[in-house]
Formats: sequence, structure tokens, C-alpha cells
Amino acid sequence: MVFPEIDHILLTREQIAARVREMGERIARDINLELGNNPEGEVVIIPILTGALVLTADLIRELPLRLSLRVVAVSSYPGTSITSKGAKIAGDLPRDLGGKHVLIIDDILDSGQTIGLVKELILQQRPASLRACVLLRKPESARLRPVDVEYVGFDIPNEFVVGYGLDYDGFYRNYPQIATLKPEAIGRSSGVPGGAA
Repeated sequence: MVFPEIDHILLTREQIAARVREMGERIARDINLELGNNPEGEVVIIPILTGALVLTADLIRELPLRLSLRVVAVSSYPGTSITSKGAKIAGDLPRDLGGKHVLIIDDILDSGQTIGLVKELILQQRPASLRACVLLRKPESARLRPVDVEYVGFDIPNEFVVGYGLDYDGFYRNYPQIATLKPEAIGRSSGVPGGAA
């Protein structure tokens, strides 16, 4: 797979796979403890589209739990933006989460606005428990909104990254590692085949 616009790799596919397995074990243990004497309690996984799709696909295969998937779309990095423009729910949030054990999955904790908004709206429904999981977390100094995340794959520098679900103008989600782009790749028009916009 050739991606000439990649600058340097922060995390390899092997590192990601190993960490996703570890997170899956911890999440399953924690949720099973929460379920306690009620193994029939409902577990709902809510991936935030579109960035969390790859992580979610790998993570749920590490969760030996009876669970359902309910996705939510949130827009915060439109087009060629490399900084958050504020989180907005772009689709319908599930409305039947009361009394359920909910896990939000997102690709990256950056400004805190996306997960903060989704958590706030879900808490209004009074779930039995609510947790959040991200693959990547940037330094707290990048945060515009304080937010707690129970499960973090990796802490990374405050750099714009792509791969493993994260994109730039819709590209690079299929790149299997986490990497930065060459400066000249950022800002190109979308018409460049296989390139960033």
C-alpha cells in the first residue's frame, strides 16, 4: 500500500493491535463487574462516525459480551480542516439508553468537544453506566472542554495524524498505522488521486 504523502509513523499496526487487545480485556472486565448479578443487562456500544469505525470493528471482537451497536455521527473537522470547528451532532442520537451500560468509542480525544457533547446528551437519558474509549489522546493543553475518558490507547503529541480511521479530507482512513502527513500534502485540492485535499 503506497501513501507517498505520509511523513512519519507514530504507531505501527502491530502496536495498535496489541493495545486494542489490552483495552478489550479491561473494558470487558469492567463491564462484567458493572453487570454483576444481572448478566442480562444491556450493553450498548456507540461509535462516533466516521473515525471510530476501524477501532470499533477491531475492539468489539475483543469483547466477549452480549452487546448491540448504535452509531452516532458528529461533525467537528469538516473538509480540509486540521483543527476542530466545534462538535455538532450530524444524525440522530439513540433515544433509548436509559438503564443501559453504554460505551462511547471515538478515534481521538483532541479538543474534548465531541466526546463531551455526546456524553452530556447520553447522561440526560440516565444510563446505568457510561464510559468512553479513544484510541488516541492529545495533551490536555489541546482541550477546549474538559472531559473524562476511561480507556485510552495511546497518548500522542499535539500533531495532526491520519490512519486507522482518522482522515484528512476523507482520505487515509484505510492507512493501517497512525502517521503524520508531509506539510505539502496538507492543503491540496481534493482532485489529487489518493492524496489529501
